[in-house]
Amino acid sequence: MTTQEMPATPVDTDQPVRKSITVKASRELAFQVFTADLDSWWPRTHHIGKSPMKRGIMECRLGGRCYTEQEDGTDCDWGSILAWEPPARFVMAWQIDYKEWKYQPDVAKSSEVEVSFTSEPDGSTRVDLEHRHFGRQGAGFEPMRNAVDSPGGWSLILQRFADRVAEALPPAHEQ
Repeated sequence: MTTQEMPATPVDTDQPVRKSITVKASRELAFQVFTADLDSWWPRTHHIGKSPMKRGIMECRLGGRCYTEQEDGTDCDWGSILAWEPPARFVMAWQIDYKEWKYQPDVAKSSEVEVSFTSEPDGSTRVDLEHRHFGRQGAGFEPMRNAVDSPGGWSLILQRFADRVAEALPPAHEQ
């Protein structure tokens, strides 16, 4: 009897990036801060506009734009809302061309970010983020995937969000 070598299993290099954080707030408040209050916590260094970022905006509805207003008066789109289910979850197209770090108008070539909000028994909310489908633009997506998976990517962004949620809560004696 002869043994046959099994072919190597191909490595899926288009693995999603998954991050989670728990905040001591209701999922309604967590959802509100993440979406409608995006500008209060999104890092000003994380944008693709040609001018410094003035304000980050998420239009809180199905089909809504995700964009920044720049200091030079222009707007810079970077995403759109694909699913809107407050306060449980939303999905947005991450419409950034990885090779040129600019807006990608073709949603079919954009990655996706899904953020879900789950109530925990202690009254806190677990926020789970999955950034997926990096390979839709073809080869060369690895720098974007590595950037969002790095300590300065979604980990930093979720911590800034959690810090903002903590600031949004009334003092303990008022709760």
